[in-house]
Amino acid sequence: MKAIIIPEHGDSSVLQLADIAIPVISNDQIRIKVEKTSVNFADIKARQGAYGKRDLPFIPGLDAVGIVDAVGEDITEFKVGDRVAAYTLNGSYAEYALTNQKLCFVLPDSVSFDQGVGIGILITANNVLTLAGRFVAGERVLVHSAAGGVGSTLVQLAKGLGASEVFATVGSAEKADVAKRLGADHVINYREESFDEVVNSLTDDKGVDLILDAVSGENAERGMQCLAPFGRLVIYGHTGSGSASIDSKLLHSFNRGVIGYSSGGFRKARPEVIKEAGKRVMALLEEGKVDVLLGERFKLEDAFKAQELVEGRKSVGKVVLELS
Repeated sequence: MKAIIIPEHGDSSVLQLADIAIPVISNDQIRIKVEKTSVNFADIKARQGAYGKRDLPFIPGLDAVGIVDAVGEDITEFKVGDRVAAYTLNGSYAEYALTNQKLCFVLPDSVSFDQGVGIGILITANNVLTLAGRFVAGERVLVHSAAGGVGSTLVQLAKGLGASEVFATVGSAEKADVAKRLGADHVINYREESFDEVVNSLTDDKGVDLILDAVSGENAERGMQCLAPFGRLVIYGHTGSGSASIDSKLLHSFNRGVIGYSSGGFRKARPEVIKEAGKRVMALLEEGKVDVLLGERFKLEDAFKAQELVEGRKSVGKVVLELS
């Protein structure tokens, strides 16, 4: 099969298109003929050697949509021919990928592969907002990277679940238009303004109740300056540089909380949480209550171009690799 492999850590030039054997399933596994896969910032971190320990070479990619090609003897929920979305076990930048029942979801007939390829961002957005963030209708929410895959979904979910105001940060005028179209009430270009100052100005220094941050570092530190009493800051990624240093006095004195979230951590330790979230977001897709914002599409052999687009923060929505 055709697959992208990473033989060594480095920049996008290390990505190689290779012919390798189709993976063999074990009794508890499902093999998928991949139609599409998404490009995540985590893929770039993995390529750089900064996202968990992986034996080299490896196939990058976290999730995929496609057709079930084979099932192990212990599989009871899926059959050959099912249309599915899944988190993969052996990478997804490939013509075939493996998964298991806990990380796989049947796509309803009304949900296209284009929408299904967003299963990962939908689950992350759902859990960041409702599980880690403990969102309550009527709260003010600040979404960073609001024109990206997860960020664009968070804006929609927060509005749909009753946020009183959604603040969004973006890095360009084009992305600002996207965030506004998705329902953000206030859009801040972080390259031109300090988001904490804008938020405090627009809220009479009351701040926001929930900050959803995939950047971290200095971004998270600044977020504490516009987080309301009893507010929560959820850090679910580190696309920025450095780590956050947060003064504990800003927490206990104002009953604030800083919460970390990782879908990868839940997939490994509590996959049942991922499974339940998958069912919820699949229902939202089927009912048309959320839309997966798709960005540029690339062929498998152009995976390096796709990663460069995401790494350079030039992408809008979910960037996709198409294998058929």
